[in-house]
Amino acid sequence: MKEVANAASFLFVLIYKPQNSTFMNYLNLLLMMLIPVIYSSSDSQENIKLVTGCNTQTGENGINVYDFNSHDGSLKKISVSNAGPNPSFFCFSGKSNLIYAANEVNTFKGKAGGGITTIKYNDDYSKISKVNEIPVPNGSPCYISISPENDFLFVANYTGGSIAVFKLDKDGIPQTLCDSITFRGIAGKVSHAHMISYDPAGKHIYLADLGLDRIMIYSFDKVAGKLIPLNEKGVSLPEGTGPRHFVFNKDGSKMYVMGELKSTVTVFNVKDNGDLVLLQTISALSENYKGQNSSAEILIGNSGEFLYGSNRGENSIVTFRIGKDGLLTSAGRISCGGDWPRNFTIDPSGKFLFVGNQKSGNISILAIDSKSGLPSSAIHQVNLNSPMCLKFH
Repeated sequence: MKEVANAASFLFVLIYKPQNSTFMNYLNLLLMMLIPVIYSSSDSQENIKLVTGCNTQTGENGINVYDFNSHDGSLKKISVSNAGPNPSFFCFSGKSNLIYAANEVNTFKGKAGGGITTIKYNDDYSKISKVNEIPVPNGSPCYISISPENDFLFVANYTGGSIAVFKLDKDGIPQTLCDSITFRGIAGKVSHAHMISYDPAGKHIYLADLGLDRIMIYSFDKVAGKLIPLNEKGVSLPEGTGPRHFVFNKDGSKMYVMGELKSTVTVFNVKDNGDLVLLQTISALSENYKGQNSSAEILIGNSGEFLYGSNRGENSIVTFRIGKDGLLTSAGRISCGGDWPRNFTIDPSGKFLFVGNQKSGNISILAIDSKSGLPSSAIHQVNLNSPMCLKFH
């Protein structure tokens, strides 16, 4: 953006110096081509929004939208919306102005189970409102994702130990429950499905089951809307790991899994058929920390060179460097700027990291050093009751 503006200034100077008419016409043409780029770049920065989902008290609105200042990382709230009770996780439609919020409750609209609330917004988010509600079988949906073609939603139910698939209509509204799978406990364990999502290539769907210490792998029948397991047992992690969330590198060849209960990150090689091969397990905690901890979110930075994780208890953001072989080495850690960092995200420029601190009720904004990959201490704070999910759009 700065380089484009400097080029435009240079052209202005040239144009107003005495030149022959042919040269001036040429420079005028270049300037006319640059002006739309300058304005479109400025507009794209101004239109970046941070959307948050929260646990709600009675009467509270759970979806908040902020204007993002890409220069200093600050936020300004511009709108709120009723997204039903506890919209603790959400995803965006890729082709409609819609947000799908998972209502993490055990009773929804007077019936047992959770829910999905669909939110419609206009282009600048000045108007945002609820347009649809649909129940989800079993309770406490804690994760929701959308298919690459934007025609199905996938939901993980924590308390109910199950997953569900919903078909979207032509307008993007959830209409039909296509599939629902409930998992049985094994060896005294209870299933807690925590994340379900496609790989980057859109070939396989992965489920992290915190309670059963395993990753399930599926292909998907898009006609019937049914999940087809790659194998019935999935891929097991060491007992007590508690796989919570996962992230892939850009080409999908490596999967990184955050273990909530053991506070570890596990690295898998992803085979062409979707199967996983264990490569590494590394602690997300400082060697000096001896208290209780529940690791939460995991994310790869925009450069692809660093991986970040949040620790609830140690109240830290941990940074790992990703080697050329995909393996991790510890790079450092810093305070999350609050208490109980459940979720965090990085802005599109890769310069700032935003942490939702659930118990202290605030969003901390940390600047990221582009060379070291390390976040700084919080440079801004925004008060927000029980932030649970943060996403840029």
